Amino acid sequence: MTLADVTAVTQPVQTYGYWAVFLAVGLESLGVPIPGETTLVAAALYAGSTHQLSLIPLMIVAAVAAIVGDNIGYLIGRFGGYRLLRRYGHYVRVDEAKLKVGRYLFDQHGGKVVFIGRFISVLRTYAAFLAGTNMMPWRRFLVYNAAGGIIWAALFTTGAYYLGTAFHQVSTVVTIVGAVLVLAVVIAVIFYLRRHLKRLEARAEKAYPGPLDDAKVTSGAG
Repeated sequence: MTLADVTAVTQPVQTYGYWAVFLAVGLESLGVPIPGETTLVAAALYAGSTHQLSLIPLMIVAAVAAIVGDNIGYLIGRFGGYRLLRRYGHYVRVDEAKLKVGRYLFDQHGGKVVFIGRFISVLRTYAAFLAGTNMMPWRRFLVYNAAGGIIWAALFTTGAYYLGTAFHQVSTVVTIVGAVLVLAVVIAVIFYLRRHLKRLEARAEKAYPGPLDDAKVTSGAG
């Protein structure tokens, strides 16, 4: 998120106000790769400098858009992404055993992925979809999703509103560091899965014995 990115989305914010924020944040959350967070920061900077938008309504709009968008993305994953993997996953070597591993991992760690994903650019776009695809229980998803959306909206709105461009500089550094950490985690997970896949498949089979579509989804601890 560069200053040029923020400047580019300022015009829609000036023209459409809260609606620009709601649409950008909501669409990014359901899986469309558009600059939702950048639009929120631009709106908060605009509000802080001109007072044409108010802080609390802006925060509420961003939080609601994040939660609504994520839930739509979750539903797309649960009823679309999952069915696609069930039908065509074997073409990319994703069989039932690997689908069970994905569900097992989301049962154990899905809450962390959904909550932390709200603050990381790439995960923010796809975490909800992945949660739905891996059949994370909706109520648990909603708890972590709502907590992440509300805290994210409050942090970025108030930060940009009161600190101005200084917050933008800090958030850019945080975004870069977060992206590097996510990349490192993804690489570590790939190596771990390669070394321990059979063990994870055994654990997943124990958690979901029999056909996957008949398996009961546990609440998990993540």
